[in-house]
Amino acid sequence: MAEQFDLIVLGGGPGGYVAAIRAAQLRMKVALVEREHLGGICLNWGCIPTKALLRASEINHLLHSLDAYGFAADNVRFDFAKVVKRSRAVAGQLSGGVKHLLKKNKVTVFDGHGALAGPGRLAVTKEGRPVAELAAKHIILATGARARLLPGLEPDGRLIWSYKEAMTPAALPRRLIVMGSGAIGAEFASFYLNMGSEVTLIEVMDRILPVEDAEVSAFVRKSFEKQGMKILTGAKVQGVRKAADSLTAIVEAEGKVVELQAERLISAVGIVGNVEDIGLEGTQVRVERTHILTDAMGRTGEPGVYAIGDLTGPPWLAHKASHEGIICVEAIAGLDPHPMEATNIPGCTYCRPQVASVGLTEARAKELGHEVRVGRFPFIGNGKAIALGEPEGFCKTVFDAKTGELLGAHMVGPEVTEMIQGYAIARTLESTEAELMHTVFPHPTVSETMHESVLDAYGRVIHI
Repeated sequence: MAEQFDLIVLGGGPGGYVAAIRAAQLRMKVALVEREHLGGICLNWGCIPTKALLRASEINHLLHSLDAYGFAADNVRFDFAKVVKRSRAVAGQLSGGVKHLLKKNKVTVFDGHGALAGPGRLAVTKEGRPVAELAAKHIILATGARARLLPGLEPDGRLIWSYKEAMTPAALPRRLIVMGSGAIGAEFASFYLNMGSEVTLIEVMDRILPVEDAEVSAFVRKSFEKQGMKILTGAKVQGVRKAADSLTAIVEAEGKVVELQAERLISAVGIVGNVEDIGLEGTQVRVERTHILTDAMGRTGEPGVYAIGDLTGPPWLAHKASHEGIICVEAIAGLDPHPMEATNIPGCTYCRPQVASVGLTEARAKELGHEVRVGRFPFIGNGKAIALGEPEGFCKTVFDAKTGELLGAHMVGPEVTEMIQGYAIARTLESTEAELMHTVFPHPTVSETMHESVLDAYGRVIHI
């Protein structure tokens, strides 16, 4: 006999475990099925451990910049194995925390691989052996995504790395190629550069961080190159030649073919949804380009089956998955949740300098027919940024010239990933320039750049 539940969640990542907990709060009997790590890729192999690594690289950069602050230190060095070990410990601590939260909320967790097994049923197996047969009126698919593989450039765990090998290397490579300059590629490139590797960043598009505002992309490129990174845009890796402990990448760039030598290559060229082997065959679930199609509440074409998170397409962000999980569960419970507005989801890249944005870029706003007013404010005009010794960066805001609606905000510089939420709240509240202008920002803070950028869009900037 199948074990009965009100809701089954397949996948214990930031979408799945949050959905399970919210359902338990709403008095549902919930089962969560996870085959590998509670917390998913984000907590175990993505968002969290990479930030621990990047923190170490920030410290290394600071220790080699002590003279600017009046300090001196000799023989500054690091133990790379300890840097990696700390990152794994941080991930392990938080994974254990998710396990505790699920237990606290009385969510029944099944360790194994789950697949749909008919209407309202899900079969759980472990290493090919049956574990459990579950039944529920509602089943949420939250199986996430995995790295996209390019033919001939598949990670081999030795010379060509996926994100997993890039986070747990045995040693720091002297020369490194990073293929792909989205958030993942930019973060790895920044980490290894600041730890001392010679880094070449390769991007097939005409600029790095291609989803960001063009001014932000250009600023980050200039900063990376100033730090010593080599960058090739409009470039494609055609293949590699492997040696015993190194490789040569054959790269086509600007109509020419060049060969680049490195010890390792990181592949960071996007993701594909985990839609295989979860029982979609014979259902009405529609899959397009490896992602499941849903409505605003997470419903698929199959009655009683829902999908959330990276499985459903961009933006591929943990916080998007978590919020989708809550919306989906509240809709199942008969509540009336607000559909998620994708342009209100902030995106963050934790390289040095940090990048954060929400809403439309200036170019996209114009494409959609908006007449825009644009404000900018450089961090060099901000007292706190100068006091921190981090005056590089800027804040840019884009408004609808007719209505004053905040269409987008784009930031690059110190701790902007912590500040972007202010603009995200403004977007959610449908704020105009008036509310932002009338908000009193504390002094001295880097966040004052946000205020000044708004003022600049309307010819009222004070400090520049």
